Order: sequence, then C-alpha cells, then structure tokens
Amino acid sequence: MLLYRTGMTKITRRQFLGLTALALPAALGADARFIEPTSLRVTKFSPGGGGDCRFVHFSDFHHKGDVRYATEVVRTINELAPEFVCFTGDLVEDARFATEALGFIHQIQAPVYGSPGNHDYWSHVSFPEFERAFAATGGAWLVDRSIVLEKHDLELVGMARRGIHAFAAPNASRQVLLMHYPGMANSLQGRRFDLILAGHSHGGQVRLPFYGALIVPHGVGPYELGYYETPGGPLYVNAGIGTYRVPLRLNCRPEITVVTM
Repeated sequence: MLLYRTGMTKITRRQFLGLTALALPAALGADARFIEPTSLRVTKFSPGGGGDCRFVHFSDFHHKGDVRYATEVVRTINELAPEFVCFTGDLVEDARFATEALGFIHQIQAPVYGSPGNHDYWSHVSFPEFERAFAATGGAWLVDRSIVLEKHDLELVGMARRGIHAFAAPNASRQVLLMHYPGMANSLQGRRFDLILAGHSHGGQVRLPFYGALIVPHGVGPYELGYYETPGGPLYVNAGIGTYRVPLRLNCRPEITVVTM
C-alpha cells in the first residue's frame, strides 16, 4: 500500500486520488470563473499568406463596468500598433454602460470601424452615440454601409439588419465584410469577400478538448470559433472579449486577433 505524507498525517493512495478528484473540479471552476474570463490572448491570422495590411479584430465587448479589464483590452490593442481596428458588435448589453464603453473605444489609438451586434440593438443605445465615438478615432460605425480605405485599396462593408440587401457593387479591389452572426456567411446570395470577420459565438465560452463548444447561441451555424472556408469567402470567428449570461470561460480565453492581408 502506498502512503503519502501531508504534514504529520499519512494518507493512502486511494485517499490521495479521492482528494485529487475533488480538487480538480474546484480548480477548473476557479479558473473558469476568475482567471480565464479576463486572460486575454492575441492570435495571428493571415488569409492568403499575408500581405502589407495589418489590423486588429475584436468582438463582443459586453462591457459591464469592469474598468480594469477594459483598460487592459485597450492597452493591448494599442501596443499591437495596428493600422486600423475592426469591431464586430455587442459593445454592451445594458445601456447604462454605453457611455463608459464608448469612452474606451475613443482611447484606441487607431481608426476603429465597427458594425452592430444583436445586443447593440436590444440595449436601445442611440446609434448616433456610436457614430460619434467611432468617428472620433478616425474610423466609422458601419450600419449597412461601407467605407473605402484608399491606402490599402480595401473596402470595409458593415452588415446590419438589411444584410445582403444593402450591398452595393464593390468599390475597391479587396472587400472585408464585418458582420456579427457567423452563420450568415452561408446566406450571401453568391457574393464573395476576400475576408469575413464575425463574432457572436464567444467560442462557446466553455469548450471541451476534442469536442468543442458545449453550446453556442442561435446564428452561429457550423462556425463557432476560428478560421473557416465558407460560400461567402474566408471567415474568421473571434472568441470575443466579454461573456454573456454566464460569466465563465473554460478552454476559451478572450481574444484579440491580428490580421495581415
């Protein structure tokens, strides 16, 4: 019989394994609740093998008043020194946090271009407030409209409620679509983009090895996290910055993506 010494007490192997079985769920629970939700990771993505245009993508801020974490998000983006930033929706869930959240957008030291998510509508925040904050960075709030970045011969198209019906003929040689729901990549009626950026899924927030997300919200379809080839073009689904409903993340850290194309 194997014995393990803990202080002045000896325990058997069976007792040791029993204690381990109890401790592991507790440790995972603590990680999921108190560590991973604010443990930012930076990922790098280069569709087509890279290029001369380098920018940041983030999504699903869901700001609820955690000023320390929001400051870290902004600091991380600024330290990456992107040429511009793309945001794909859900800045807040509750309108009372909108002014503070937009203040953090204003602190980003690069033009920020954003498109709305479902919570941006459901929170009933005035979109002119969004427009002013994003414009103050040198960027724009793109609600069913686009903007051309002449330096990169690149058109950013912001998809909102009108969706495909708002799309016009391309105005640049490359087009990047900003949309919230990744599942919409299958419903673009023959239109293809050089890159599609989306969020909404939060990566499932809780992911199991060799299985993936336990559950994802409606509108995700088969595209829960990371890179996919879709009928609408290459798609990258960001894991998001914040959490929704359950303030947990396990094996799914919040993400800032650096894109080079």
